[in-house]
Amino acid sequence: MTSYGTDWKSLIQNYRNYLRFERKLSANTIEAYLHDLEQFRIFIAKEHGDLLPSEITEKHIEAYMASIYDLGVEATTQARSLSGIKSFFHFLLVAEVIEKAPTEFTEAPRTKRKLPDILSVEEIDAIIGSIDLSEPQGHRNKAMLETLYSCGLRVSELISLRLGDLFFTDGFIRVIGKGNKQRLVPISDAAKHNIELWLEQRSLQKVDPKYADLVFLNRNGRKLTRVMVFTILRDATAKAGIQKQVSPHTFRHSFATHLLEGGANIRQVQEMLGHESILTTEIYTHLDRTHLRHSMEEHHPLK
Repeated sequence: MTSYGTDWKSLIQNYRNYLRFERKLSANTIEAYLHDLEQFRIFIAKEHGDLLPSEITEKHIEAYMASIYDLGVEATTQARSLSGIKSFFHFLLVAEVIEKAPTEFTEAPRTKRKLPDILSVEEIDAIIGSIDLSEPQGHRNKAMLETLYSCGLRVSELISLRLGDLFFTDGFIRVIGKGNKQRLVPISDAAKHNIELWLEQRSLQKVDPKYADLVFLNRNGRKLTRVMVFTILRDATAKAGIQKQVSPHTFRHSFATHLLEGGANIRQVQEMLGHESILTTEIYTHLDRTHLRHSMEEHHPLK
């Protein structure tokens, strides 16, 4: 039996530590989990008084889910809330506070997966080609967009990329993803070339020693912000005449889709994107119906 207390306050504090040190989740993710759990705790206290976490049953979970449904909470938010509650009771199970999770058979509401816009290869080329290399930061901006697309990076991964993560001789870069997990991702020749041009320009500007090991810097020689990358991409998109809503995530999604259309295995795409679960990859790697039809016509054994 665990040495943890049995009350909500003690268990939630230990759960917080579990999320931080064992799951290695970000501070924002931890706070989101704890917020959803707190809403559930308040509901239990209001409806059932001093009921302990170990006394919660499946009926309590279902009653709570019904209550937030009646409030008109969106299905995606309902699903997220249930996910947070399930995570808490999984922790209690691992910590031997409970012998069986009351959430085991509770199903999340079905949600519609909204797939973001994807860009064609021609649209990607147009956006990257719209960068004016005569501008002071032109080579940096082009190198960033080339890298963002050719490696399928998250914007946080892009701005944290370090000089020591570049293995151009081998054709890879090292990416530090969520939970501080590392992965090696192939990089295109175009991205390598543009990074090299940028690094030549970078060597001529003043660099803050604190950020000297970062590949991409702002004009003050310091780390770029996420907002700055969004702004650069937004301006390039407008200049290219693309009407779609485009963000760094759009580049990442397009990267995954183009890989699958080119015949890549979904497991390979999962590894390159740095997804822990292949279910997440399936959301990103949506193929349009035209490609699926052509693929089926080409490979179906009964054609």
